[in-house]
Amino acid sequence: MPKLIPTLLFCLASVCLSTEAATITCIAGCGDGSESTARGAKFVEPFAVAFDSQGNWYVCEHKGERIVRIDTSGNASILAGTGTPGYSGDGKAAREATMFDPHGIVIASGQQIFVADTRNHCIRRIDLKTGMISTLAGTGKAGYLGDGGPAIKAEFNGTFAIDVDRRGRNLYVADLGNRRIRRIDLQSGIVTTIAGNGEKGVPQDGSVASASPLADPRAVAVDSKGNVYVLERGGNALRVVDGKGKVRTLIAPASSISSTHSTVAKIEPDLNGPKHLCVDRHDKVIIADAENHLIRTYDPKTGKTMTIAGTGQSGKEIATNDPLKTQLNRPHGVFVHPSGALYISDSYNHRILKLTGW
Repeated sequence: MPKLIPTLLFCLASVCLSTEAATITCIAGCGDGSESTARGAKFVEPFAVAFDSQGNWYVCEHKGERIVRIDTSGNASILAGTGTPGYSGDGKAAREATMFDPHGIVIASGQQIFVADTRNHCIRRIDLKTGMISTLAGTGKAGYLGDGGPAIKAEFNGTFAIDVDRRGRNLYVADLGNRRIRRIDLQSGIVTTIAGNGEKGVPQDGSVASASPLADPRAVAVDSKGNVYVLERGGNALRVVDGKGKVRTLIAPASSISSTHSTVAKIEPDLNGPKHLCVDRHDKVIIADAENHLIRTYDPKTGKTMTIAGTGQSGKEIATNDPLKTQLNRPHGVFVHPSGALYISDSYNHRILKLTGW
């Protein structure tokens, strides 16, 4: 009998491992069912996903020029946008409004959804109770001004990605055309720059982030400690701004790194046009490595990186029980559900995938 114990333990362990094994499935834009359902919905380059406190979730269509709401029963409906690019609708129902190539959405306190209305160079706000839309930040004109003043009077140049801190106090904006990360205090409405001086370059580790250059900050995300992660598209880099306002490079091509960068993660292959990132419940960073057609993670505790989905080649085949054999096509968004599941905007396949057990 004693000899059976190790075998039994091994079998139990195997069962646990197989139960927790990663799986990946299509949950929206899958091409089957009615267009009024999540699976049957026809998206046009979905870039972003957000979740409200009631269990509903939302998909931002970059070229569809819409925000689609999916309820807890899997029914799909239009929350915002007419499907035609433009800049109109403030003070009216969001469904009657126009946007211009929106890239990002985020929900604060479960009642307000913020939209990075990219080509309108502004941030729009939709009240989920009333369905009304307004502009939170930006004038609709490309430029750079307004720091220290009200965000509604400030100018941005391409609002590509946004995130809100865990307290719901501050909204962070990747102001790509200005090569800056800006922060909006949601209570006072005041905007400030926290990273980037407008010049193109590689910041030195330990330098003041707001006085340092950046290559092209495409996305921003905040962890539970208030660290602000910055993802650079053309720079193929991940950087972080700590609570003291100092910047450090975490991932970057070897060719861009100098002796001033002390701890940079080794990653094969290099990031290639990464488009989005998020932070999970354990403060791990997840990156949508778009041009490599991969989803990758960075662990700040260990400095290690890992690929968790994608083959490295564009395609649309799904291997449900093996995310590393599942093909992606320029994923532009990654979002962690409160359950821990990862939602992937598989943008050029016009679908949303769900990754569990990763």
